[in-house]
Amino acid sequence: MTRTAAPPHSETDPLARVLAEARACRHCEAHLPLGPRPVVQAAATARLMIVGQAPGTKVHETGIPWNDPSGDRLREWLALDRETFYDPARIAILPAGLCYPGRQERGGDNPPRPECAPLWHPRIRPLLPKVELTLLVGFYAQAYYLGKARGRTMTETVRAWRDYLPEFLPTPHPSWRSTHWLRKNPWFEGEIVPELRKRVRALLA
Repeated sequence: MTRTAAPPHSETDPLARVLAEARACRHCEAHLPLGPRPVVQAAATARLMIVGQAPGTKVHETGIPWNDPSGDRLREWLALDRETFYDPARIAILPAGLCYPGRQERGGDNPPRPECAPLWHPRIRPLLPKVELTLLVGFYAQAYYLGKARGRTMTETVRAWRDYLPEFLPTPHPSWRSTHWLRKNPWFEGEIVPELRKRVRALLA
């Protein structure tokens, strides 16, 4: 009797299948100056999800999310080492745009491609049933997940962080461009970062 081989893991695991499709996505290829390289990290057991903006050039080159100075600052806010941060069994990383979107003429990266989050987040997020807290890092993540519930500005949204718990916790983007904002708003690192660390530590314990 001939035994039929078991299908590949990605064919039997819905999340693995969708992640494989996301990583192979070419939907926005015509608009991406460096070409598509979707970057996403997830496992069904993850309890914390981080939604950022879109990969920068270093992340595009390496294929590793938050593998840049912004990631260093984010890990400092969370009090996490790289080993824990890059463990998909504990932390899902799903940016608003999966690919590097290119640079603006006046400096800084372009916004995430508007097609990306509506295309992939509704397919991936329901397959992460253990997620208890989602960090909304920066304006674009907050705009997508909070919609009209967010403040008029990113600062207003972050100040109102208690209003979005326990599901969401908004933060500024940790890029160097936020350095002036952090100096102007010391309450973030004095008040929110300790609470953020406490919640993350409890989730990942």
